[in-house]
Amino acid sequence: MTSDCLFCRIVAGEIPATVVHETDTTLAFRDIAPKAPVHVLVIPKAHHTDVVEIAKADPALAGQVLAACAAVAEAEGLPEGGFRVIFNVGRNAGQEVFHVHAHVLGGGPLGPMVAA
Repeated sequence: MTSDCLFCRIVAGEIPATVVHETDTTLAFRDIAPKAPVHVLVIPKAHHTDVVEIAKADPALAGQVLAACAAVAEAEGLPEGGFRVIFNVGRNAGQEVFHVHAHVLGGGPLGPMVAA
């Protein structure tokens, strides 16, 4: 855990979040500024900076994060209408919190992948 990391503080229970799914190693909670009707963040409880770092350091945990994304999508009823799982890596890609997290988005048409 990193004391100055927002998501580590959520895992520690210091900051409230609307949790929708939890395992021993992952936590999923609603985004406070949703970009789609369903917008859930899925994180590992252990601190890793981004998806590249977790893939190298702990591939099994990276797989558990993806499994949690699938569980969230299923619980939210997204597979039938489609959904996205997005990892932003670095500031240029829009990463704002440097604790790896997946965005699970769905619940309606999502539009193009990136703005033209």
